[in-house]
Amino acid sequence: MKAKIQTFGRFLSGMVMPNIGAFIAWGLLTALFIEKGWFPNEQLSSIVSPMLTYVLPILIAYQGGKMVGGDRGALMGAIATIGVICGTEYTMFMGAMIMGPLAGLVIKKFDKAVDGHIPAGFEMIVNNFSVGILGLIMAVIGYYLIGPFMGVILGALSAGVNVLVTHGILPLVTVFVEPAKILFLNNAINHGIFSPLGAEQIAETGKSVFYMIESNPGAGTGVLLAYMFFSKDKKTKDSAPGALIIHLFGGIHEIYFPYVLMNPLLLLAAIGGSLAAMTYYTVFDLGLSGPASPGSIIAFLLMAPKGSTLAVLLGVVIAAVVSFVIAIPIIRLTGNKHEGSLEDASAKMKDMKAASKGEAVSASADAIEQQTVAIPAEKIKHIVFACDAGMGSSAMGASVLKKKIQKAGLDIEVTHASVSSIPPEAQIVVTHQDLKERAMKSAPQARLVTITNFMTAPEYDELVESLKTNKE
Repeated sequence: MKAKIQTFGRFLSGMVMPNIGAFIAWGLLTALFIEKGWFPNEQLSSIVSPMLTYVLPILIAYQGGKMVGGDRGALMGAIATIGVICGTEYTMFMGAMIMGPLAGLVIKKFDKAVDGHIPAGFEMIVNNFSVGILGLIMAVIGYYLIGPFMGVILGALSAGVNVLVTHGILPLVTVFVEPAKILFLNNAINHGIFSPLGAEQIAETGKSVFYMIESNPGAGTGVLLAYMFFSKDKKTKDSAPGALIIHLFGGIHEIYFPYVLMNPLLLLAAIGGSLAAMTYYTVFDLGLSGPASPGSIIAFLLMAPKGSTLAVLLGVVIAAVVSFVIAIPIIRLTGNKHEGSLEDASAKMKDMKAASKGEAVSASADAIEQQTVAIPAEKIKHIVFACDAGMGSSAMGASVLKKKIQKAGLDIEVTHASVSSIPPEAQIVVTHQDLKERAMKSAPQARLVTITNFMTAPEYDELVESLKTNKE
């Protein structure tokens, strides 16, 4: 069940994550030029509604169609979703998440059915008209069926959200969000659930508290600060400042997850910090003008509406302080009894997940695990660092590895990608051990190197040394 939920969540976030730049552009447009913005401009503010109503849902549908049916699926998704958009008065992010992949699946099935049956010379006309005709049919279905149906669903969700906000119980959502984040569901939660709900709120009020739930870096900051000052393990204490900088300013929250898993009681600190911040945000009716992605303090402040920058910042501080205060006694009192190395924590996370899925628990987590793919060292030209979304931790890991590769004098390209979309030219894939199985399926042609910690992975140096030695 957990694996299915994770897969579904990653699929949803996979449609939104590549389009985050467009969401940020729309968020900045809202923050700057609406009537209550920093620089009110009636002409430029007229772009806000069309971008929200048409551009963003179509981009989501395009990406969803592409994930299922390639480039033709992407085009089908865009065509079909215009029917969903026009078939209801609601912003159709969720409708796009349904129609895009569905349209992609339709054209994929069609292409498979006609493969080998198209007369020579008629390929182009069949390809073009099939997308046009099937896309039109899907748009009509979207207008009369999917759009109205999703309108009912969103109406019910909006009513539920209003109940949570009205009764002041929205902060309790953090009790479920923080543990889910630690299981690497943060992107799925933020972009698959909160982004669509946030867009609905912004359409009505120009700001949304939903963009503050998962992306607030305060709770993780408090945990890392507690490790900086009170950890009894020198390696952990020395690594915490670097992790803090990447988490707080880079917005890569995955960096602090192993620190919590070293001592699961620290979930109480993360939950307490987020709960306190969300209570504050809810009481004072605060929100962001767009998604803070990545969830860094910089993005958080850039998306703050006019006149609320300091108030938004205070919420981050509250989360950090509360989390820090709760984490101190947990780290000091449990000490060596519960606190282990980062590698041990990552191994623990892997074993917990494996056990829950009925898989075998690994005997050792800190060894380099490889697929049985023999590639001579002198032929290695492309290494890919893969993470769940292909944007945050993979970009950081690729940067670290690239510097080590260059320092060793090796002529090897290092890039980053989503673990579900590893390019076929990849010869070595480096990824977190919890993503090992997905990486093996995505890149069966590549040698696989798994790591347990993004910052202090010894596997980086071992890989570089292995490549360097074998080339000499």
